[in-house]
Amino acid sequence: MPIQKDLKRLVRARMRKTGESYTAARSRLLEKKGGKPATNGKASPALPRGDLGALAGMSDDAVAKKTGRTWKEWVSVLDRDGAAEMPHGKIALLLHERHAVGEWWAQMVTVGYERIRGLREKGQRRDGTFEVSKSKTYPVPIAELWKAFMRCKEWLDGETLRMSRATKHKTMRMKWSDGTPVEAYFLEKGAAKSQLALSHRKLTSRAEAARLRTYWGGRLAAIGELLER
Repeated sequence: MPIQKDLKRLVRARMRKTGESYTAARSRLLEKKGGKPATNGKASPALPRGDLGALAGMSDDAVAKKTGRTWKEWVSVLDRDGAAEMPHGKIALLLHERHAVGEWWAQMVTVGYERIRGLREKGQRRDGTFEVSKSKTYPVPIAELWKAFMRCKEWLDGETLRMSRATKHKTMRMKWSDGTPVEAYFLEKGAAKSQLALSHRKLTSRAEAARLRTYWGGRLAAIGELLER
């Protein structure tokens, strides 16, 4: 217990000094304490030219603000960890457990890393299937957004979702009518502001992914209209 209290005190001190988030400050302190991660003994390939944020699908500023590192820094860290040879889930777990990145951001950093390293195209997963991700922020508390989402018959436009597992006000895992997985993440943005992030995975073609990207964009807008009513 005293060790944890000391760590929290050091984290908060670093936050005041650097302006980093709690997760980012804690990650940097733990890294300093444990030293650099072990390398796999292979030289890292050169970084692609151009804007790494554009390749990753998220800006440098956004990822640095939430995780404490830019894309260039994350690629260097994950290369040393041997992430290029790991499956997606193992990279995300590595980010969460070794580098103290929150679960949602661990997924985002993993996807960005895989895109930068050419392990997947934008919208494509490592197994060759495609994924659609959409998000929208609403001017309501997270409990109200959760209730609106549960009224899916009013905004799904005739389609069906079957819930398989949920953590109230946080995550919901579902199955689409064809059995493909749909996941919803609920993020609190303030007392009266919350975000819904949707992910539809295991899509078999780029055309289907494009169709569902448009569809889910419309459904998120429909949830907003439902909340207004």
